[in-house]
Formats: sequence, structure tokens, C-alpha cells
Amino acid sequence: MMVIHSSMMVIGLSIMVIGPSMMVISSWAAVTAQDPPTLESRLKDLECHFTWDLDSNRSRLISKRDMLEDIGTEEGNLWLGHIYNLQGFIWYQLGDKEKAQHFLRKATRAFQQLKNMDEGPWLVVNFGNLAWLHHLLGEDEQSQDYLSKVDALLREHPSPSQEELHPEICAEKAWTLMKFDKDKKQQAADYFQKALEMQPDMVHWRTSRVIGRVSLHQHSGTDLDQDIWEEMREARELDPDNTYLAALELLIKAKRGEQVKDEAHELEEKILLNPVSSYSGINLLLKVYRQLGDIDQAIDLAERVLRNHPDNRYLKVCAAHCYRWRIFSLRDSPPNPSRGMMERAIDLHEQAIALYPDRRSLMKKLDLANICAKTSGDPPRAYQIYQELLSLDLEPADEQLVYNSYAKYLNFVRREWEKSITYHMKTAEIPVESSFRQNSIRQLKRICERGNNWRCGEIQRFLETLQEDQPE
Repeated sequence: MMVIHSSMMVIGLSIMVIGPSMMVISSWAAVTAQDPPTLESRLKDLECHFTWDLDSNRSRLISKRDMLEDIGTEEGNLWLGHIYNLQGFIWYQLGDKEKAQHFLRKATRAFQQLKNMDEGPWLVVNFGNLAWLHHLLGEDEQSQDYLSKVDALLREHPSPSQEELHPEICAEKAWTLMKFDKDKKQQAADYFQKALEMQPDMVHWRTSRVIGRVSLHQHSGTDLDQDIWEEMREARELDPDNTYLAALELLIKAKRGEQVKDEAHELEEKILLNPVSSYSGINLLLKVYRQLGDIDQAIDLAERVLRNHPDNRYLKVCAAHCYRWRIFSLRDSPPNPSRGMMERAIDLHEQAIALYPDRRSLMKKLDLANICAKTSGDPPRAYQIYQELLSLDLEPADEQLVYNSYAKYLNFVRREWEKSITYHMKTAEIPVESSFRQNSIRQLKRICERGNNWRCGEIQRFLETLQEDQPE
């Protein structure tokens, strides 16, 4: 008689016993115990950047890398650990494993210093990232060590709600989704809400949720709901020193036609006392002055801040934006910028191009080309910049951006209308949904509506083909 224990697994074996108690053990079928989870399956179950389905498009990664560098890393930044965590993930995706490990280690130290504790639930995502990184580097023993640390943290710090992730994990996931993908801002707001329901005293979580919700409405082009206004009011009361939130509120009011110039001047002084960072709200305040029709005030402020921090690249970009607004403003007075202003705008854009690689540099080059085209003495340079950009091997989204901008340049500056149509069609046929694609499609439709171009039939057939190619 053969005894088979319930814990035994028989693989690739076929045994037949003939007798009063005949037993047939079929190969591959006699599995009476479940396999222990593999390292890969345990990694996939983690809550961390490597499992959050973050878009790994290179242009987006580079853009977010630059954005994170501009936030600043001053001591006391409550999001510093989260910033380093996301930087580590981005650097791995960009192929720099050493920088990835460097930033993930910095994230660990930042969390420990901020919380004044060696371990806590705020390290779950960070340890999960490190578990993934060591596995991807072929260092599975270290990966197992971090998996054990994650398990220990989750046992020692269970979530207050059995149905939800720990609030620290919810908050980091929310912040990451909000910063990384505008299409996931509603999901980010939901995660912040879950975190706050379990831990309502975290003021910076509440502030970030409000900022995310406002941003979501701005992208959709809709006015703020009353509940968001109320949430913003509450956040301002709880977080009165947050100049970014204050500048955001002023910008919304200015867009609604409210006169907030006195409040803007008051906020200026507060922002100037803060460390230089995109979190200070300086760029939002510059937009407030633009919205109020006082771009010269925006330029004065940008130059004032830049004099105090002449090497800060983020401030140079802010100043470059102000000069571009001034040059292309239709309502500002006087309408024609001086030669000195044009030279300053060109110089700032050239500095920004040198300081920002890849996509941000690409956008600054387009801005520079359009500024050069505005001058009477240097239009050949604009054409040269466009030719250089058109010759590059770009990703589809970047190619679409260049084609759309070049189409406008051909139309408004060079008056090459037929060639402009061709480049609007080139933009539209790239299957990447963006504002640039939609702009080109609108321009093509307007040409057809006017009906005075010999290519109207061709354009109409092209648009119909685009429509047919849309997914159901």
C-alpha cells in the first residue's frame, strides 16, 4: 500500500499499482499543495511606483524629472521623501541605475529625518521600490530583505481601515499620481480623500488634494464647483503660510475678473522670503499679473527675484515666460517691444535651452524661434531653428508639437499657406491625443468651412479618414 501525504507534490511522475486497491497517479495532475508565492508575484503585489502603472514615455519621464528638480529640496519640505522616491523611479526608467539607487536611499533618509524615527508606515512605498530595484538589478537576496521589511511594517502598522491601504500609502500614491499624470488627478484626489478620512490632521495632504482638484478643473476648462471653493477656503485657514495655495487662489479670482492687485503685491513679499522653488508660487503670481493685464509688473517681479538668485534655472524660465507674454501680447501697451526687450527675451530663452535638456529645451527652442520671427532683423534664424528641429528624430508627441508650431509659423510669418496645411495634416495624422493635434484639426476644419482653398476636397477626405480611424 502506498501512502501519499497531503503535503506531497508529485510532478512528472506516473505510477500504477494494480491490486485490490488500484491507484493511478496521473502525471502533472497530482498537485495537492499550493506553490509558495514566487518573488515576482510578491513584488507585483507591492504598493510602490513600480506597480502603479506610471507612464514610461521618455518625454514624460524627462519632463517630470525636470519638474521634480525645480521643486527644491530645502530642509523641512514635507514631500521631500516622496520627491526622492519618484526621482529614483524615473531615473531607473531612464536607464541610470546608480542614480535610481542614490535617490531611493535619499528618500529613506529623508523620511527618517522628517519623522525622527528609523521606521514607520511612510517607508512602505520606499522599501517596495528598493525591493523592485534590487530584483531588477539581479540582486534577489537584497530584494527579499526589503520584502521582509515591508511585511514587518505592514504587520506593525496596520491600516485603520481593513478595506483601504494605510493612509501614508494612500497619500504617497495620491501625490505621485497627481504629479505624474494629469489624467489621473481625479484618482489622486480620491486617494487623498481616503487618507484624510483615516488621518484628518495631515494639513499638507488636505492642501495637496485641493491643489489637485483645482488643477483638474483647469485642465477641463470648467469653473470651480462651490464645494471646491469651500475646500480651498478651509485649506487656506489651516495652511495660511502656503504661498503656492495663496497664489493659486488669486489666479482663479483674477480669471473670474476680480481685482486682486493689492493682494498680489502683499503676496509678493511673502514669496520673496521663501526658498526659491516651484512650490513657492512665484510662477502662479506672475500669471496673476498677466491675467490682470500688467505684464510689465510680472517682468519687474521676475527680474527682481532673478537678481537675488542669478543662477536659478527655474527663475530664468519664469522670466523668459514673462518676456514672451509681453512680446506676443495684443492688449499690452505699447504694442511693439523695444530692441532691448527683444534681446533680453532671446538671451533668457538661450539660457533656458542650455539649462534644460530634451523636451523642455525643445519647447524653449520653439519659443525662441517664434520670438526671432517677431523681430525685423533676424527672421532667418527662426527658419533655421525650425529646420534643425524638423531634422531631429523625435518621439511622436514631440514631433506633433513641432509640426503644429511650424504650421502656424508657415501660415502667419512666411505666408506659405499650402505648406502650412500640409504640416497641420502631418500633426493631425500622428495618433497621439493632445491640444496640438486638436488645434491642427480645428484649423483644417476652418479652411474647409471657408471653402476658398483648392485643397478643400483633399482636406475633407483627410478629416473623414481620421474620423474613420477613431476607435469605437
